[in-house]
Amino acid sequence: MRLINRRETLVLAGAAGAAFMLAPHAAFSAAGDAQALVTKFTGGKTASDGKVTLQMPEIAENGNTVPLTVSIDSPMTKDNYVKRVLIVAEGNPRPEVATFNFSPMSGTAEASTRMRLAKTQNVVAVAEMSDGSFHKVKRQVKVTIGGCGG
Repeated sequence: MRLINRRETLVLAGAAGAAFMLAPHAAFSAAGDAQALVTKFTGGKTASDGKVTLQMPEIAENGNTVPLTVSIDSPMTKDNYVKRVLIVAEGNPRPEVATFNFSPMSGTAEASTRMRLAKTQNVVAVAEMSDGSFHKVKRQVKVTIGGCGG
């Protein structure tokens, strides 16, 4: 049995790292990746349109920082409230943007943040209600300067 020395170990590690870096990787996700996230979030249930409002600019001059506000029409009572909301960007390398959790003590079901968009794409918000139903909205945002190096 031959032992390898420190120099050979470093050469092998460097070669493995180079092989990994040169291997082809998917740059952008497909819309199917985003749909798979939504399906996982809903447990396969169909999300109906309505109740969810997604406020975003129609045209984002810079995709590095795109503001969004999601709000859901709900009384936020003990028996009728929003449990959580998933935000997905269909064309980003990693489509899951954020998940917001709510409870009746939240008072209102609204959250604001900023996100990065790699290119012109659809942004989807899906809300899970306390009764197990799901509601969604989809908005297209046109990006003039890519936020992820585009």
